[in-house]
Parts: sequence; structure tokens; C-alpha cells
Amino acid sequence: MYRQNFEYCVSGSAGGPGLSEARFLDLSGRLAASLAEINGGTRVDVQAILDDVTESTGLEALEPVAERYAESFDDVIVLGTGGSSLGGRTLCSLASVSTAPGPDASRVQPRLHFMDNVDPAGFDALFQSVAPGRTGFLVISKSGGTLETLAQFLCCLDVFRNALGEAVAVKHFTSICEPGPRPLRDISERHGIDVLDHPPGLGGRFSAFSITGTLPAMIAGLDAEAVRQGARDVLAETAGGAAPEDIPAVAGAAINIGLALDAGVTQTVMMPYLDGLVNFGKWYRQLWAESLGKDGRGTTPIDALGTVDQHSQLQLYLEGPRDKFFTIIGAETSGRGQAIPADLAQGTDFDYLSGKRLGDLLRAEQAATADVLAENGCPVRTLSIPGLEERALGALMMHFMLETILAADLLDVSPFGQPAVERGKILARTYLSAGINI
Repeated sequence: MYRQNFEYCVSGSAGGPGLSEARFLDLSGRLAASLAEINGGTRVDVQAILDDVTESTGLEALEPVAERYAESFDDVIVLGTGGSSLGGRTLCSLASVSTAPGPDASRVQPRLHFMDNVDPAGFDALFQSVAPGRTGFLVISKSGGTLETLAQFLCCLDVFRNALGEAVAVKHFTSICEPGPRPLRDISERHGIDVLDHPPGLGGRFSAFSITGTLPAMIAGLDAEAVRQGARDVLAETAGGAAPEDIPAVAGAAINIGLALDAGVTQTVMMPYLDGLVNFGKWYRQLWAESLGKDGRGTTPIDALGTVDQHSQLQLYLEGPRDKFFTIIGAETSGRGQAIPADLAQGTDFDYLSGKRLGDLLRAEQAATADVLAENGCPVRTLSIPGLEERALGALMMHFMLETILAADLLDVSPFGQPAVERGKILARTYLSAGINI
């Protein structure tokens, strides 16, 4: 599944002061009640997240939709923003990038495009690159009233009905929102567009295992049940009776929040060493920021990518303010990838690369970054997976969902909702209604 190593985060390790062991055990122990509620099914606000995972519901009903989209379209455009986009985007990254044993994944058909902005240049470029007759849409808004998503939907429907005729165009769209009267549902039903139900009460950033993540993943040819199985593996470990400090999600929450409270560590850096996890970093950034940033509390998430950001951010990390906690994620890539030809490397300053593979270099760079951060007194943990595939990604996503919820419990904030964001939405509507030219 995955292994977590936080030896550089607790005092007495080679990595510097970190948390004292007593403080780590104290914070971990405080989460025992939270674990009991989650495992016992008595925590209502969390149960909506777990239902899709533990009951394996809904996938059979989605199979005909996924098959129709895969067979009918060369391109599928997913309209949504925030959690309605990032979970599916993260899962679909596996369709084109893989570090699992065996041959590399073939090019995904159909191609999935996640349009989570309203920049007109982006839409103009996309429309020029797809054939209307071979392009489908998924329109995702939990509330059914997300301003940006509705604007995207209406513009795309107009373009495609002009190109194909309305009777044909509406068959290229499927909408997803919560049950009940919703603007997205009302408009869709008025035009004869199929509407699927978003699970009620399930926040977007926690919805990757629901229809919002699994349907795009299934269209991309991924095994959605394997994703959920990875999540179940983590839940089983959480409920296995181990001491709180021995549960990875508990340990992660205790270290994150303990460092913030005791050592002024106000930023948390997510740095995977896998191209297939670049969208995972963006998903995590929203999960952590929107869940914990309340009442003057929380820490700031930063997404990075190894080895790329060794050359853009590592200098700051090593010699800048000691206000960051680092999470490095890697896979067992040793011995994989293209070999570096010995005859080309020998006789140069890089002859140590002779016969090595790109996967060897990636693992060495990952280990070196973790070690040099620790040597400089920066708290850093590592998470290792055998390979990047559906089950492993499901496990990672469930780990960080649980870690975020438990961190919120330590901070005494609700991890659900994002009340401060609503003011900006209200102002945007006001400006548009008043015809204000900003």
C-alpha cells in the first residue's frame, strides 16, 4: 500500500529538534476519540465520505454512461471547479502516466480535458482543437449553482447546438448535481439533458471516490473499484486496533499540527517525485487549505514537484525561514526507465551515470532531497508506494482526507464548508447584475 517514515520529525532523530516524543504521543492520543467515532460510524459529517468507499455503491450504474462516452467521443470536456474537478483530474492522471510494473499506460481514449477556469482564451483554444460531433461534456456542480460552471455550461451548450443542432447537441452532455431544485438540474432537464445525482451533503474536496471522480476515471479506462479498494485498505488499517500513534493518518496530523503550534511551522509542502502526482499536489492544496483555514488557524499548503522544484524552490527551503514541514512521496522506480549509455557517459564528469536508469536517478534525487532537508533541520517525512496505480492512489487520497479531518479536530475547527469564500461569490454576482465593468 504505502509506507510512511517520519523519523526526521520527532526529537532524538538525526533530523533536528522536531516534536518531542512526549508531545507527539500526547497529540496522537487526543485523536483516539475521533478515531472511535469514525470507525464506529457515529460521526455523521464524515460518514458521507466513507459511504461510497465502504459500500461500493453506484459503479454498476455508471458503467453504461462511461461506456457510451468512451465509445462515442474522442474528447470529453469536464466542466467544474475546485473539488468538482480536482479529484477527477487527479485520478485521470493515471491514464497517461504510470510507474506501476509492466508496460507504460497507452494513450487515453477519449482524451479528457478539465476546464475549471473561465478564461475565454482557454475555451477558444479548446473549441478549435476538438470536433463537435466527437466531443462530450460532463458538467459537475455539487450545489448546481456554481457561477463559473453554469457560465461554462451555457456557453458550451450554445456553441454545440449551433454546430450540431439542439436535438443532437444535448446528447453530448451529462450534468451532475445534488438532488432537488437546482439551477443546473433545472436548465438540463428543460433541454432534455441527462442529470445524475451528486451524493447529498458530500463536500467537493472530499468527493473523489464518488461519481465526481469515478465517472471521469471510468471514461478514461481506469479501474474505479481498485481506487476504492485502496481507500478501504487505509480505513481497515485505521480500524485495526493499533495505538493512535501507529496509524499513519494520525501520526501525520499530530506532526503537522504539533509543529505549527509549538515550532511556528506555518507551511506544509507536498512534493511528490512522480509526474503522475502533479495534480495530486493541487488536489491536496485545496483539501488542506479549505478544510483548515478558519478562525485564524491552519497552515498554508504548497505544492511542488520533484525533481523540477529542486531547481526552483529548494534553495529557499534549505536556507530560508524554518517555517515549513515537508512531505515527499515516491515510488519504487529503481531499475526502471531508459538506461544511460555507458559509452556516452564514460570519460565525462558524469561517468557515475553509466548503466544507470532514469528510475535510479529519480530515487537517488528523492532520497538526497529528504536527507539534505533533514540535515538542515527541516522536518520532513517520506511516503513510499510500490508503484503509481489505482489502488495506491486511492490509498494516498484516503490517507490525506483522514489526516486533514484529524488535523481539524486538533485545531478545533470544522473541516467542512468554506464560509469565507461565499462573500466573493456574492460580490461577483452583484457586479454582473449591476453591469459594473471592472
